[in-house]
Amino acid sequence: FLASCLLTAFCWWYHTPSTQTPDTHTGVFVMLELDTVNDAGQLKDPNALRGHLQQLKDGNVDGIMVDVWWGLTEPFTKTYQFGPYRMIVNMCKEIGLKVQFVTSFHQCGGNVGDTCNIPLPAFVNTYRDIWYKDQHGNEDKEYISLFADNVNISGRTPIQMYGDWFQALANTFDAELGSTIVEIQVGMGPAGELRYPSYQLSHWHFCGVGAFQAYDSNALQSLQQAAQAVGHGGDWSKPPDTAGDYNSQPQDVDFFRNGYQTDKGKFFLEWYSQALLRHGQDVLTHAKQAFGKYSVHLAGKVSGIHWWYKAWHHAAELTAGYYNTNGNNAYMGIAKMFANTAGAGIDFTCMEMADTEQPSNCASGPEELVQQVAEATRASGVQLGGENALPRYDDTAFGKIASYKGSLSSFTYLRLSESLISGDNWNRFRNFVNRMHNSAESEVVDVVV
Repeated sequence: FLASCLLTAFCWWYHTPSTQTPDTHTGVFVMLELDTVNDAGQLKDPNALRGHLQQLKDGNVDGIMVDVWWGLTEPFTKTYQFGPYRMIVNMCKEIGLKVQFVTSFHQCGGNVGDTCNIPLPAFVNTYRDIWYKDQHGNEDKEYISLFADNVNISGRTPIQMYGDWFQALANTFDAELGSTIVEIQVGMGPAGELRYPSYQLSHWHFCGVGAFQAYDSNALQSLQQAAQAVGHGGDWSKPPDTAGDYNSQPQDVDFFRNGYQTDKGKFFLEWYSQALLRHGQDVLTHAKQAFGKYSVHLAGKVSGIHWWYKAWHHAAELTAGYYNTNGNNAYMGIAKMFANTAGAGIDFTCMEMADTEQPSNCASGPEELVQQVAEATRASGVQLGGENALPRYDDTAFGKIASYKGSLSSFTYLRLSESLISGDNWNRFRNFVNRMHNSAESEVVDVVV
């Protein structure tokens, strides 16, 4: 019965007609290492990087993606230092690679695969009451809370800081934007993703439901005002106290058994998710103001939260701010906001994952999730870029990614490493690149099996 219901509920997400002709070239990019620009703000190994970039070019890769860290590039208020990124762009221009910039307003350190320790600028990092907070009072300083977007910090709000930084980046790379630099991926949350930090690795392990991040003073004030506006200032003015903890299983807590379906639960989830959308709209608006005159594509990253996707409650998505239950399509809402605000595309993860590879007890649905996001971008008229969530070098993963080719404008591989560019891993990757380019004369590289 459950399988039948799920099929009925999700059938429209499965139907994903191709929007590209079979011979369309889908660009393939490779993310550089997180510490390509190191903690000291210097290019870690320019000679090695140049060699790696040349190898990528020789392998028909279209370009690279690199994080431009706020914590390195604005060491003092309105003092901007983009020197190492100028070197990277110049290398790519000489070699013939395109560049995707990520405007990384989050810290580096604390996420899966993080190999660096780059906090936010000191002029914000020392402030209190501007950070996300869970029900236990734990603060997360990876990214400034969206509820503090309009809090004055030494004369500027965070939103104004992002806007000033965008303009400084645009001024610095004026000649390359739209030519060598083809995309600006706008960071809007932890790990650069538009979401709440609901599954922090310091507290969470797979496949817990995560925790709502609505307990800082600004968040509580916002929730109280919203509750008062609908005549429930007392009983609806606090986050749910029955949603468990980071590692709770949804069947064990009241909120994900039935609380999310009550009027109070629906009100909270609507407030929580709409606050996230408003934050994304505000940041993208400033990005559009800075980059709108260039022929450079804007995008925002959305997290591939695939665990509990096949359950009615979508618990892990809810704590991250994706209201994808109770008849709501979270990703359609995000895609339309991106489209209306800046014509921005969605960059989405977990493209390499298959349902059959996931634990059966976590109701994971990465394939259905990707299909829902693809449908949302098509309906909203924006581009869909893809990423793998975890490093994979096998043909099964590359084949799964390639199966979405008809929906993708580009794909960015996570990430450059010696493992990727060595031996048969490199040969498999080159074959994958050629498959995504889909040119008749594509070279097939022999792989030892």
